[in-house]
Amino acid sequence: MGKLAITGGTPVRTKPFPSWPIRDEAVLEALKEVWESNVWGIGGGKVPEFERKFAEYVGVKYAVATTSGTVALQLALKAAGVGPGDEVIVPPYTFMATASSVLMCNAVPIFADIDPDTFNIDPQSVEEVITERTKAIIPVHIGGCPADMDAITEIARRHGLVVIEDCAQAHGAEWKGRKVGSLGDMGCFSFQSSKNLSAGEGGIVTTDDKELEEKVWSLHNCGRRKEGAWYEHNILGGNYRMTEWQAAVLLAQLPKLEEQTDIRDRNASYLARKLEGIEGIKPQRRDERVTKHAYHLFIFKFDDELFGVSRDRFIAALRAEGIPCSAGYNPLYRERMFQTDIYRCPVGCPYYKGQIDYSKLHLPNVEKACRQAVWIFQSVFLGTKEDMDDIAGAVEKVIENIDELR
Repeated sequence: MGKLAITGGTPVRTKPFPSWPIRDEAVLEALKEVWESNVWGIGGGKVPEFERKFAEYVGVKYAVATTSGTVALQLALKAAGVGPGDEVIVPPYTFMATASSVLMCNAVPIFADIDPDTFNIDPQSVEEVITERTKAIIPVHIGGCPADMDAITEIARRHGLVVIEDCAQAHGAEWKGRKVGSLGDMGCFSFQSSKNLSAGEGGIVTTDDKELEEKVWSLHNCGRRKEGAWYEHNILGGNYRMTEWQAAVLLAQLPKLEEQTDIRDRNASYLARKLEGIEGIKPQRRDERVTKHAYHLFIFKFDDELFGVSRDRFIAALRAEGIPCSAGYNPLYRERMFQTDIYRCPVGCPYYKGQIDYSKLHLPNVEKACRQAVWIFQSVFLGTKEDMDDIAGAVEKVIENIDELR
């Protein structure tokens, strides 16, 4: 019998970590208010109240609540004028919505490689893929760690590009003291079930630009204008409105977000310091300009080449020790959606003058990251310092007994 739990030993931990979402009376009371109002959708007061308070929280003038983070990205792109023939630069280490939102605008995603240590889009790689067709950049604050927004906004300024922040994993994160969602032309957040602020589903677009806000608002509300008549439709929009139920849940949770973010940041930073001393384990690098990390994910690399053991085998061993973890993304350009009929349109349509074959794309940093990255989910970091000690102890135990996995 081995020392590792996966080979018959005793696990480091048997008690559960904090679960998600956190249910409390404040959420129930907020839902009761909607129930009693008898206004469950458009015309209620919860959605505009949430839009106002979330804009204040992020530090922008405007916010438009939507049905999802995916829709938020689509509407932001359309409001920015992205359409057929345009290219939008995105990272390949992200959820598919970052790129699929571009395709839904009949535009073409162009993948730039990631920084091998931060897992965020690499500004130098962004520079290398800019063409005369480039219209926008979508930096993703992966895991809740802000991308290099100084470099990205400077590149965008020089080339006349729109910057749309994908903040789906970064509620409360800060770059040089400013919250993400206030750094680009627009920011897009998700309130899907796993997110650090959640209503099951939902999203929001944030901006300081009144014209962009008006475009997003019209697009999300059937092409209407705020001052127009109900049956007056000025542009091609759709019904992408958030419900009063979702807004109520979010309003009940928003006052707790900053404290929860601080707890996650403190615990995860402590864990990162402990893991940094283990050879072959490398936590996500945090740029010194990141003044707050949201830690939707705690990401670290397992050096499979050094240990001669696959990352997936390591994850199985760590789970057996009682630590919830997963492997995360594959390179996004390898998904089947990029190998099929998009070559008819938008890639093959007459509006697009470029050439691209995603099947031939190989970006070395993301390829390696997808082979070595290990994720731990955000709710774990709402626990205690002792919980972090258990995680570090489990990683140390697996590494010390790595021969049992060979």
